[in-house]
Amino acid sequence: MSKVCEYSGKKPSVGKSIVRRGKAKREGGIGQNVTGITRRRWIPNLQTIRVVDENGRVRKMKVCARYIKAGKFTKAVRGARKGKVIAK
Repeated sequence: MSKVCEYSGKKPSVGKSIVRRGKAKREGGIGQNVTGITRRRWIPNLQTIRVVDENGRVRKMKVCARYIKAGKFTKAVRGARKGKVIAK
């Protein structure tokens, strides 16, 4: 199952988590040492919602929470069947 927003194209980004030990020089220590570097991922907050698309059909989409909150979609009413055309 892909972790990509169908609307914005947001997908997981990768980076590193750096663990340091020791007191910083500016605080009177002898400096910090890196004791570990591990890879990590930032995953978008995807939700599956039922949306009325531009043809008036109901379909499920994976969308990030930011776009749901912004109100970029017309949500399908409860009881509407998937693939059916909703009259406006």
